[in-house]
Amino acid sequence: MAQITYRQAINDALAEEVERDENVVVMGEEVAQFDGAYKVTEGLLKRFGPKRIVDTPISEAGFIGMGIGAAMMGIRPVMELMFWSFSYVAFDQLCNNAAAVRYMSGGLINCPIVVRGPANGGTNVGATHSHTPENIVANHPGIKVVCPATAYDAKGLMKTAIRDNDPVFVMENTILYNDKWEVPEEEYLVPLGKANILREGKDLSIIAHGRAAITSLRAAEELKAKHDIDVEVLDLRSIRPLDEDAVIETVKKTNNVLLVEENKPFCGVGAQLTYLIQERAFDYLDAPIKRISSIDAPQIYCKKLEDTQIPNVERVVKKVLEMA
Repeated sequence: MAQITYRQAINDALAEEVERDENVVVMGEEVAQFDGAYKVTEGLLKRFGPKRIVDTPISEAGFIGMGIGAAMMGIRPVMELMFWSFSYVAFDQLCNNAAAVRYMSGGLINCPIVVRGPANGGTNVGATHSHTPENIVANHPGIKVVCPATAYDAKGLMKTAIRDNDPVFVMENTILYNDKWEVPEEEYLVPLGKANILREGKDLSIIAHGRAAITSLRAAEELKAKHDIDVEVLDLRSIRPLDEDAVIETVKKTNNVLLVEENKPFCGVGAQLTYLIQERAFDYLDAPIKRISSIDAPQIYCKKLEDTQIPNVERVVKKVLEMA
């Protein structure tokens, strides 16, 4: 298999789906003439033209609302947000309209829209550009939320999201865009709601998603090499639907759990996982569940301080050693 970047994997998924289905349209700020703020849509305008790859005004509430309306009329829009932080000005459209229309119409109207873009800190762009809102949007019934960690998943999950009849929010990570992974040349899909074991282990389970899963994988490799601690890393892939059975199975296997996420701690994804584990697998725990998240403060602009705010390999290794 060829190795391609996380960025190229998303680009390939968009190109394949635009080519496969005439109803798929890519829209957003700078996605056409400038190939996207992070070059994820590079070359798509030249290949598919301005009716399929559409630049929009800098108005998230406006163009997300337009996409939702188009989706309700049978189009399958893929909307790029320059940053997921900017979604907050479109929350009425996302959480009152896209999420609820199927319920409010008695199942008569679908809203097959994908909203994608980077959702993360660590890029030295300040508090208003660094939110990780997967826990916030996942709180709304009707929305599906996926957080790919690898190029393989970025492509497979994106293609599945575009074909889904419900709103799917894809939270990418700018720091992963240049990471290379093996990706098959033939077409494949990754189902929503199916977690993936990135690394098998027997001593302790780390449950994570997005870039935190990659951070945890690197920490697990260091723990094995330097301390002979065998850590299993479960990548959730999807926050909603959540693969609850996979979570419970890894708890039953290792009996020790560390949750790692780039969310803020209060009401984060880890809080939901903690409730799930204590409800369904409490008797299998040998020790209390531990958790690492981003520091509970607005994202720091200073890069050296920001690097300490987000979970990193050093913090994960230290926490596992405390638990050992």
